[in-house]
Amino acid sequence: MPPEWNRGFFAIGVVAGFFFLLSACSTPTAEKPQDSATTQKAGVSSQKPVKAASSKTSPQAAQASSLDAQRKGTLGKKAETGPLKDVNFDFDRHDLRQDAREILKTNATWLKGNPSARVDIEGHADERGTTEYNLALGAKRADSVKRYLVDLGVSSGRLATTSYGEELPLCKEQNEICWSKNRRAHFAIKTAPGN
Repeated sequence: MPPEWNRGFFAIGVVAGFFFLLSACSTPTAEKPQDSATTQKAGVSSQKPVKAASSKTSPQAAQASSLDAQRKGTLGKKAETGPLKDVNFDFDRHDLRQDAREILKTNATWLKGNPSARVDIEGHADERGTTEYNLALGAKRADSVKRYLVDLGVSSGRLATTSYGEELPLCKEQNEICWSKNRRAHFAIKTAPGN
């Protein structure tokens, strides 16, 4: 068997294992259909929203993960909006650009004003590079965002990180405009804000 085949089978095995672990860790929607649907659509309605001191964004808006958005068929269609904005990265980089730092300052203000909110920071990459490399790059991007938010005063215990690498692209065309949209960190609110 040629060595290229071995690498291909290894990459397929890594991706299959990643998705197996992801599915094994997720809670089936059949057990809690009301909780899942309520959280994904508009936050937990039984809780009162807490307003951030300087934020004009409604904290009621839930923010789904990229995986949930893909399952619903809304990934990349601007249907999944919320109070926390995504940040983008340059090609093959995980350091924060100046525009990303400004967005993260606003996100930190919202997070500090909504102390019960817990979020998962997802790291994403464009399709160029190997699956393994892009998973590692996505993890570095998510970690960079988390470190910056912690430096801004957000408790690290409220922030989790996940890497999807190239697996959940917002845009599927093969050009720089599309790839630049896929090089991102996305915020998924796991606990709806309230008191």
